[in-house]
Amino acid sequence: MNEGQGSPVTSGVSSATPEGDFVPLHEALSKRSRRRFLGLTADDAVKYFFGGNATIAIVVLFLIMALLVKEGIGFVPLNHFNLSIYREAGLEYVDQIRGQVKGHTDLGRTLQTIRINESQALLAKAVPLEQVNAAMAPLDAYMGRFDDAIAPHNGLLSDLSDVATGIKEKAQENLDRLQQREILTKGGLIDQAKAISIVQLDYARETKPLRDAFPQYRQLNVALSDALQQFVADPDPALQVAADRVLLADFKVGVGRYIGAFPEIERQMAEWDALKPVPFYRSITSFLFGPDWITASSWQDWFGVLPLFFGSLAVSAVALAIAVPFSIGAAIYINQIATRWEQRLIKPYIEFIAAIPSVVLGFFGIAVLGTALRSLSAMKFLAWIPFFPMAERLNIFTAGCLLALMATPTIFTLAEDALNNVPRAFVEASTALGATRWQTISRIIIPASLSGVVSAILLGLGRVIGETMVVLLCIGGRIQIPDFLHHGLAAFFEPAQAMTGIIAQEMGEAPAGSILRHALFMDGILLFLMALVINYGAQMVVKRYRISIG
Repeated sequence: MNEGQGSPVTSGVSSATPEGDFVPLHEALSKRSRRRFLGLTADDAVKYFFGGNATIAIVVLFLIMALLVKEGIGFVPLNHFNLSIYREAGLEYVDQIRGQVKGHTDLGRTLQTIRINESQALLAKAVPLEQVNAAMAPLDAYMGRFDDAIAPHNGLLSDLSDVATGIKEKAQENLDRLQQREILTKGGLIDQAKAISIVQLDYARETKPLRDAFPQYRQLNVALSDALQQFVADPDPALQVAADRVLLADFKVGVGRYIGAFPEIERQMAEWDALKPVPFYRSITSFLFGPDWITASSWQDWFGVLPLFFGSLAVSAVALAIAVPFSIGAAIYINQIATRWEQRLIKPYIEFIAAIPSVVLGFFGIAVLGTALRSLSAMKFLAWIPFFPMAERLNIFTAGCLLALMATPTIFTLAEDALNNVPRAFVEASTALGATRWQTISRIIIPASLSGVVSAILLGLGRVIGETMVVLLCIGGRIQIPDFLHHGLAAFFEPAQAMTGIIAQEMGEAPAGSILRHALFMDGILLFLMALVINYGAQMVVKRYRISIG
């Protein structure tokens, strides 16, 4: 056979098929090495196994969301019933008076603050305690007159509260009997279910004693208005501290606004109707925009997520404000400046922080960090800061510091990867043009990796906002909206509660089928959607980053 015609036996470069065609040897060996199982080749099995991860993730997310929706959707009708009984039983009517009494109490706290400041000023001058109390006697009498002015309203409020509570208890008994009926009916015990009687309540008749007390309430308002106007017109008590005189002036202005609100309160009470239906959408809006989260109350339960949302937002802001500069700075140093020895030393320690259990960090916050920060805030050289010393050792700032520690490895690792992905040609071109190392970093590398750095920050936010144990242990557990309007930055040093913390705190005490349990699942739905939005935003930024690099 001639050399140019080819040979059926070659030395490692080709092989003959049964039909006599020649194919490369590596392709022939590949075909021979394939094994089929249930009609799938090994390559297909590997592809489907690893490619199925996305399907599994989607299924798991769907199951989680389905569970949350299944449990959370029951909150809507229960909360609608809760709000309806609040109106029908007259609690809404009585709360108009309760709010008026609370406003008076809030004004009285200003006078209490003035008294504390005045007594502390005297004690600072080494005045004996007996003389301090004697000097405070005129101010105490002034405060007593203010407190006594609201006493008739307190008496009326107590009487009307008893009436409204009695009506609500009757309605709750009806609800319990209806639930018993449903249970017996589902169990096939029809006769026993029919034996449970339901008392039909005439809410118009039941709430008549409340409406009949309205003329008395208007008379009390006239007397209160006259008393407070006389109170404001009387001479001011002698005050030594200039700031207290300013507080007293603000107090009198507040009293004027307080009196001016009486006509509007009376109008709302006069127009109140126990039989006016509560719109169904209020079940959702009261949850999303409600300022109170009050459970197991003898008066009225409220499920407003705003204080929890702002608590999560505040603690996340503190965490990112601390973690982002340190994480990004460390990533830039490790990637661009540090020697190989420094990289081997620093990088593993930063990434090791992610392995610390969150409950251990929570205990550290309770036992060490909270106490240390409070002691530090009491140092004399920090007395110039308006909100120091800290009143509580467990607060938003303490929890934020620990969350910053937890978010640092995530932000650092992803930011360092983004810096690594900057094309080397950018750096070489900058160096060739005579730019210094810092000019190259600040004007070339950081802008080129900005999208990746932003995605790292977003993923760090997702890590922070979903954390539970540290928040539960270290944020303080006070359910209220941080008052940034009046307290400014000092609100970051006040206790609060977060969306994750309330779930961990109250889920174990929530009976199955209760409105509290359903409300916690609604909180979980909102938290889940927030996490999805944050992670989706991070993925979009990463996608844009990859496109720009490509």
